Amino acid sequence: MPDFPVRKIVLQIEEIAHEGGSPPRVPRFRGAVAAVCANPFAGRFAPDLQPAMEDLKPLGLMLTDRLIAALGGREGIDGYGKGALVGEGGESEHGALWHVPGGYAMRARLGESRAIVPSAMKVAGPGASLDVPLGHINAAYVRSHFDAITVAIADAPRAGEIAFVLAMARGPRVHSRMGGLEAWQVKGEDGLR
Repeated sequence: MPDFPVRKIVLQIEEIAHEGGSPPRVPRFRGAVAAVCANPFAGRFAPDLQPAMEDLKPLGLMLTDRLIAALGGREGIDGYGKGALVGEGGESEHGALWHVPGGYAMRARLGESRAIVPSAMKVAGPGASLDVPLGHINAAYVRSHFDAITVAIADAPRAGEIAFVLAMARGPRVHSRMGGLEAWQVKGEDGLR
């Protein structure tokens, strides 16, 4: 059973009050939380990684709860995404361990959420940035919610570490005006529309 001891947790919240034009009636919020963990697979090839996803489920739930609390509660959170930064000695597939524990934890806590959880991962060194994609929680085709939040941790990931990241948003991009499916039109039946 692999172990992923946490070295540190980093939380960032953005309140976007202006992006040109008039200020929005309600500011947009984006947030991300990252857990910097030891990578038990660093420096070796492990042919079967999937069982380790089970070991990461409690971390996914804990990070989800922290991010929801930092954003002021579940109400109004309508965007999400996830990602991982894998340090030296690791491989991008180690970041893919986060798909189930990260994505399903957010779905469990956010309630109805049918859309795929967008994801990004890469192998990088300390201070590298990761643009975590964001999408609407119930319909992948809601253009106003196509966005990203940039996460960077000055001293992570070190060699033999992984930074597992969850991200959420409240509201569309400020002054979104690219048309397409609007959030109020979502039927929430298939995760697409």
